[in-house]
Amino acid sequence: MKLASARRRELLTGIPALLIALNAVAHHSGAMFDDTKSTTIAGSVKAFQWTNPHCWIQILVPGQQSPTEWSVEMGSPSQLFRGSWKPGTLKVGDKIRVIIHPMRDGTNGGLFVSATREDGQPIGALRSETH
Repeated sequence: MKLASARRRELLTGIPALLIALNAVAHHSGAMFDDTKSTTIAGSVKAFQWTNPHCWIQILVPGQQSPTEWSVEMGSPSQLFRGSWKPGTLKVGDKIRVIIHPMRDGTNGGLFVSATREDGQPIGALRSETH
């Protein structure tokens, strides 16, 4: 009887520990973003991806010869929802201005900080309000 009780106790403490460890491994670092800088990009929404673990905005920024595509990483759908975002908040072709923390390596992308519509109306809550 003592063996079964000890085994049950091991399982009850081991399973939660394993789940916590797996969750920690699954989340990636934000080291690729330079959070000491902010960059503003403006353009048309190419896609708004409402997916786990992170939502994304693909923005076409006008250039001299052709638009440049930027990838903007956001929080999870549940985080965005708390900030009043919904899957239909952005539609293809919407003109927006987005403030991001740019990629450290200079590629066209960054971490979402805030966004406004073409007329200056804020989209969702500011990032600091959702945490």
